[in-house]
Amino acid sequence: MTREEIVALLARREAAWGAHDAAALTADYATDAVVVSPTGGVLEGRAEIERIFRMWFTAFPDLTFATEDVLIDGDKVAVLCHVGGTHAGEFFGLSATGRRIDVSSAFIYRLDGDRIAHERRVLDFTGLLVQVGVLRAKPAAGM
Repeated sequence: MTREEIVALLARREAAWGAHDAAALTADYATDAVVVSPTGGVLEGRAEIERIFRMWFTAFPDLTFATEDVLIDGDKVAVLCHVGGTHAGEFFGLSATGRRIDVSSAFIYRLDGDRIAHERRVLDFTGLLVQVGVLRAKPAAGM
């Protein structure tokens, strides 16, 4: 893909995030794509990838995705972003807390043709657990 095509792909994905369109997001993956995620583990194939998107959209019905920066190097793409929303539904067995989250994240893609073949999701999972009330944290001394 050209740089312009990759930028268009990412714009389409951000719009699908905004529409909470799990099917549209999933359509960008190769049929045998692999996603490595701290929340979903190793997801293999479109059905598993779509299941996790739907789980996030159900748990956080007002979920937002805001791109901060994009790095493109050939068939590798890194998207630095924030994911936010209100915990209003079950999330990995945790009942809704009504708390807001704002999680710094990175999505690192390897493309194959016009599809995502591999994705690694990096997010502040500990921060997410603190924000929904599963974990408690104290500010560092001297901060």
